[in-house]
Amino acid sequence: MSNVEAEEMHLMEMALPMDTSNESPTSEFSSVVTIFDLCWEDILIPKVLSLLSLKELFTFRTCSRSAKRLVEAALERCKEVNLSGNNSTTINLAFSVLSTCCKHLENLHLARCRWLKDELLLPMLAGNKRVLKVVNLNECPHISPMALQPIIVDCKNLKVLKLSKCQWLTAGAIDALTLHQNNLEEIDISHCPAIGERCLLIFFRKLNKLTILSVANTAITDQVLVMISNCCRLLEHINLVGCTAISDYGIM
Repeated sequence: MSNVEAEEMHLMEMALPMDTSNESPTSEFSSVVTIFDLCWEDILIPKVLSLLSLKELFTFRTCSRSAKRLVEAALERCKEVNLSGNNSTTINLAFSVLSTCCKHLENLHLARCRWLKDELLLPMLAGNKRVLKVVNLNECPHISPMALQPIIVDCKNLKVLKLSKCQWLTAGAIDALTLHQNNLEEIDISHCPAIGERCLLIFFRKLNKLTILSVANTAITDQVLVMISNCCRLLEHINLVGCTAISDYGIM
C-alpha cells in the first residue's frame, strides 16, 4: 500500500462515527442535569417551593413523578394551611392529599368551608395534633362535636380556637374543653346558641391566659362577665355584640 492509499484509509477511519458503547455512563455528555438534582432539603424546598402558593404547588405536583415527590416532601414541612372560604369543586380531594402529607402543621384555617366533614377533618387533626397551635373552624356547618375530640384531648399546644357560628357546638364540648385546654389565649364562640351560662362560668374560671375573647350573640350574662373579670386578668379584647342579657353592671 502506497503512502497516499494509507493516508486515505486513515482519513476514512477518522470519519466513521465513534463507538461509545464502552464510554463511562458518568461522562459529561451522557448525564443530564435537572432541577431535581439540586439539594431538596437545603435549596429546593426552603428557597424555591416556599415561595409558591398552595395552588401552584398542586399544579407543579402534576408535572412528573419527581415533582410529585418533591411537593409532598415540601408539604410534610409545611407549617400553615389556609383554605378559608375555598369551596371549589375539587378542594376536598386536595385536602385529602394535605391530610396525608402534612405532619408539622401549626396553623390550620378552614373557616367557611362548607365541604368540610368529620371524615376529612379527623385525619388532618390526627396527623398534626402534637404541634397544632391555631385551629379556625368558623362557619363550618357540616362537622360535628366528634371532630373536636382530638383538638380537645390531644392538642396540648393549642393557643387559638375559633368556632364562630358552629351551631353543632354543644355545652358538653365546652365542658370537655374546660377539662383539657387551660392554655388558650384566644377563643371565638360567638353565635353559638347552645352554650349556656353554667358551662361558661366553669369555662372562664380556667382560662387565666386568655387575651382575646369573642362571645357575640351568646347567652352570656353579667355573672359570667364578673367571672371573666376575676379570672381572665390578661384580657385585651372582648366582643359582646348582640349579648342582650348583660347590663351596665356587667360591663363595668
